Amino acid sequence: MAEGIGIDFGTSNSLAAIHSGRSELVPLEVDTPVMPTATYMDRDFQVQTGQDAIDRYIADNTGRTVELVPEVLGEASLLVGQPGASSRSAPETMTQRVYGPALEDPGLPGRLFRGLKRLLGDPNTRRLMVFGQPYRLVALITPVLLRIRRELQAQYERNGDGALAGPLRCGHPVRFEGRDRNSQALALERLKEACGHAGLLAPGLDFGFFPEPVAAALSWRAAAAADTRGTALTFDFGGGTLDLALLRFAGDDNRILATAGAPIGGDHIDQRLFRELLFPLLGKGEVWRRWGDERLIETRFPFEQYEDLLLNWTVGYTLNQNRFRAPVMDCMRQPPPVGTKFRRLFDLITRNLGYQVFQEVAATKVRLSSEEATTLDLPELDIALNITRSRFEALIADLLTQVEATVDSVLARAECGADDVDVVVRTGGSSLIPAVADLLERRFPGRVVDHDPFGSVADGLAIAAARGL
Repeated sequence: MAEGIGIDFGTSNSLAAIHSGRSELVPLEVDTPVMPTATYMDRDFQVQTGQDAIDRYIADNTGRTVELVPEVLGEASLLVGQPGASSRSAPETMTQRVYGPALEDPGLPGRLFRGLKRLLGDPNTRRLMVFGQPYRLVALITPVLLRIRRELQAQYERNGDGALAGPLRCGHPVRFEGRDRNSQALALERLKEACGHAGLLAPGLDFGFFPEPVAAALSWRAAAAADTRGTALTFDFGGGTLDLALLRFAGDDNRILATAGAPIGGDHIDQRLFRELLFPLLGKGEVWRRWGDERLIETRFPFEQYEDLLLNWTVGYTLNQNRFRAPVMDCMRQPPPVGTKFRRLFDLITRNLGYQVFQEVAATKVRLSSEEATTLDLPELDIALNITRSRFEALIADLLTQVEATVDSVLARAECGADDVDVVVRTGGSSLIPAVADLLERRFPGRVVDHDPFGSVADGLAIAAARGL
């Protein structure tokens, strides 16, 4: 029987671990313990989660033409005829429907939900409309947690254990996003309710919450057998956020001295690379030439109307509307290299390639952690772009400045100097960027350790559960 269970319900990805003497990550997907925190709901209200949700979203929207229609807001009656005083006839009226903006996509096969963890602490976000039905946030995150519980149960059965049992700890950031003073309590309340619907509050599971940065520190201490007293800075730089926690530890006593964070992460870096490297190859800055009123009109192509949708692949399919395609098709008629750029943009839009492009951008970023130069290779768009690590670092220089400012902030809040920190536990996928590692090494020379960038939080949560923390 496992001694402890940990669930890392993340903004971008989720993991789970079981601790029984040692920890093992549970395979939430076919060949990996890392599952995208994604929910897809089709028009029949059938739900898929994880990578299946993303794959279904891509398949359903590839090549699909989007035509938005005005939303009917209601009906208005207008008096058009008034009978005489002696008449018994009813007044003559004309009823018309009142339409709102063209925002409804009647051909939308399904909705993909990502990053809902960011909304848990927002009291103004109570429900989201899904095909005319109001869904509470709790209902939209429950399927992911239910998937995790089922995979945990399957792992128990593979290990020869019976029903899922044992203490369980679900991670939470030290501070959820949200400006309301009750954001933290509201987010934990919603997350706990969703865990209950997913069967994670069942008798025998001893459910509890535990701070994610403390869990990462526990994971490192267990791996390094570091049982002495000291001060640790947990540096968790993931896909969505940068979270720092300064801890004073001794045995199982882990006291949080100060926390700090910034809304930057791997996803923001990927968007920066897309914008700076690929936008110029897709038509940004080019001139739109077309005939009108018997004269040639030349204006700057309105690329800014496309940018936000290109940078957010979950809604990129909405570019496949005539009002977006028509200007691109005009520009495709121009000779190379301009026409070639707009042909790429047209293919990206009509084939719904946003997710694949971001996957390659992220893979390029990862390769630059171990190579001085690599190629951003997108054969679907006929792009092979050489990029060096030095250019990559120049593109994210301002984000690195934010990282250093966040480190300064957590030290200042704890009234602690860099020399007072005994160890810096570096975790999260974005912490592997060499420029980030160099930044920390300069501030804390000889005291920075790299620890399990993807599984440390889930591992630490399982350890915390096993120890009854």
